[in-house]
Amino acid sequence: MARLKRAAAPPPPRERILQAARELFHRDGIRAVSVDALAAAAGTNKMTLYRHFSSRDELIAAYLQELATEGEGVWDEARAVHPGDPEAQLRFLLRRVSDFAAEGRGRGCALANAAVELAERSHPARRVVEAHKRRQRDRLAALVREAGYARPERLADEIFLLVEGARVAVQAIGPGGPGARLYDLAVEMLERAPRIKAVHK
Repeated sequence: MARLKRAAAPPPPRERILQAARELFHRDGIRAVSVDALAAAAGTNKMTLYRHFSSRDELIAAYLQELATEGEGVWDEARAVHPGDPEAQLRFLLRRVSDFAAEGRGRGCALANAAVELAERSHPARRVVEAHKRRQRDRLAALVREAGYARPERLADEIFLLVEGARVAVQAIGPGGPGARLYDLAVEMLERAPRIKAVHK
């Protein structure tokens, strides 16, 4: 007699709530989504939601922290694919960001959107966004420096601004706008940038 397959257990409430937050906040915007809508989408109730997150603001911060942590993973992927080659790692990262921009899906970068919606500097979620963006910029500067560019801080700032601008352009204009040229523009920037000359012994 064939054994019946046991149905997979549903995710725990906290995970379901975060998944609902990811879908609704990104689709509709943080300000537009109520706690009632989040609880309903998660298949739970407000009491359970508040048992896992003391406030709506704490849930927003947890949602953005989850996205930020996932975003950090691409740096590990770049190192794994191109070990010991910072130039290749840099271009890998730019290609990944460019592919995201070319797809033009959804409402663009959720973290950038949150920074616009959450104007209060004291908001816990705003602090998550700012810390993530600063960390990304600092890691970019370190990678540019490892790749041997002469002015790593300046070049990192130029690349960072290009990437952030492309994300906004894709959302505002669509995938057919200038955001689609992100990778080519970034590579041209790299090729024009001065490098540190090797010292001959």
